[in-house]
Amino acid sequence: MGTGKSVAGKMAARKLGLQFIDSDEKIEKEAQQDISAIFDKKGEAAFRKMEKRFILEGHPDHGCLVSCGGGLPVQEGMLEALKERGLVVTLWANPETIYERTKENSTRPLLQVADPLGKITELLRLRESTYLTADKVISTEQRSAKSVSELIVRTYQENNLPGGN
Repeated sequence: MGTGKSVAGKMAARKLGLQFIDSDEKIEKEAQQDISAIFDKKGEAAFRKMEKRFILEGHPDHGCLVSCGGGLPVQEGMLEALKERGLVVTLWANPETIYERTKENSTRPLLQVADPLGKITELLRLRESTYLTADKVISTEQRSAKSVSELIVRTYQENNLPGGN
C-alpha cells in the first residue's frame, strides 16, 4: 500500500497495451462493499479468500496487468500462483514514505490503528522476505509515478513480455 501501484500500474498498462485490473476494485465491485466494510463485516480472513479467488479465477489469463493488495502475495501458495500466471513486480517504499503517502487515507483498514507507522513497519518486516522474491523489485522512493511506470514497462520488455500477462 502507498507504493504507487495503482497510478504507476495504470500508466504502464496503457504503455504496454494491456488492460489494468486492480484486485481491490474488482473485489469491492463483486462484494458490493468497500474493503473497509468487508473487513468490518466479514473479517480479514474472508477478504483474503476473496483475493485468492480473484487471482485463481477472477481475471483474464493474458493481456492484463494486475495490481494486487500487499497482503495477497504473502498468503500461503499465492506468490507461486502469481508467478505461474505472469511476471511479478514488487513496488517498494520505506515505512516512513508509505506512512506519508497514506496518512490522510481512512479507507485502509489495516492502518486504522493508534500507531499507523508502527503497523506499516511491522507489516513490511513480516512481508519483506516474500516481497523480495518477486521477479523484480522496484523502489518507488523519490520517483514519480511516470518514472516507476517506465521501469515497469522496461521490466516487461526485458522479459520479452511487450504485451504480456
